[in-house]
Amino acid sequence: MTLRDQARFWLLFIVAFFLVIWLFSGILLPFVAGMAIAYFLDPVADRLEKYGMGRTCATMIITIVFFLLVFLVLLLVVPLIGNQLAGFLERLPGYLDTLRSNTVPYLQSLMDRIAPETLDGITQSVKGQAANALKWTGEVLGNVLSGGLAVLNFLSLVFITPVVAFYLLRDWDKIVARIDGLLPRRLAGDIRQCAREIDDTLAGFVRGQSTVCLLLGLFYGIGLTLVGLEFGFVIGLLTGILSFVPFVGMIAGFAVGMVVGLAQFGFGVDIALVALVFGVGQVIEGNFLTPKLVGDKVQLHAVWVMFALLAGGAVFGLLGVMIAVPVAAVIGVLVRYGLRQYLDSRLYDHGAVVMDPSSGDQAEK
Repeated sequence: MTLRDQARFWLLFIVAFFLVIWLFSGILLPFVAGMAIAYFLDPVADRLEKYGMGRTCATMIITIVFFLLVFLVLLLVVPLIGNQLAGFLERLPGYLDTLRSNTVPYLQSLMDRIAPETLDGITQSVKGQAANALKWTGEVLGNVLSGGLAVLNFLSLVFITPVVAFYLLRDWDKIVARIDGLLPRRLAGDIRQCAREIDDTLAGFVRGQSTVCLLLGLFYGIGLTLVGLEFGFVIGLLTGILSFVPFVGMIAGFAVGMVVGLAQFGFGVDIALVALVFGVGQVIEGNFLTPKLVGDKVQLHAVWVMFALLAGGAVFGLLGVMIAVPVAAVIGVLVRYGLRQYLDSRLYDHGAVVMDPSSGDQAEK
């Protein structure tokens, strides 16, 4: 098979992959979720196998324990978040009225110092950009909700995902061995190396970033509660969860926290304490949590992850969000592999340029 044939084969494979996702995006969610669960629980199953337990028995125990823990977490956390969210939404109009009364004098004083034509231009620009942002956000949320939270998809996620996770986890090593046996022999070594890099990148990012989000959510929730912010725990917890998308969690949480804080406290020491909690959280995340738990070896840039998650959500809904990070990891590894091949090829360096000592001219080695 020539290089052109190989390129054509892999191009057709990629096109077919995304075509299948597009055609069956309405039913793939529980299967993708089950595959993700099996992937991250496979090391636990392998560990139990080393201790002498059969694969089927280990898979059954792991699957039952995992979904019981998920059910217990949902049973404890979801009602708390739901109650606080309901209370927050109920009091939101009052917050906005209080915020308006607290900030209008300052805004009016600022606007009096700006020329009318400049103020009109700023107002029109802000209105246009806000409308575009709301439209784009609505489209993304609409795709996510329509693709992931319909009743049929929710039921399939609840009842089909555990079954898919069980069978994939039980047969995971066999599936990997089968795929390895189908690799083209001449390229098998390179493909295995890329697969190991993808595995390290994906596992390191998801496990590390999930831990960072959990710790940040607890820190923000406890910190905002201690400073007396109403609904501080749910604001902090959701800020930590949204921090899986770089920058988005912090910006959204800070904005909501400051709005509630200004409406509750006004301008003063208390609102400064709310801002301090978010500032300390960012220092902890940037200097301790992310370097220690995620690290530079993951090689997934924050902007690339943010683009992948938002693009996946806009195109495929919740399914796109779930596959965004794996796809981003695969693309990143393949791009780095392609760059290594390019730098080692004659296309990059036909030969070292050396100096001819007799003539002083440059010559290609």
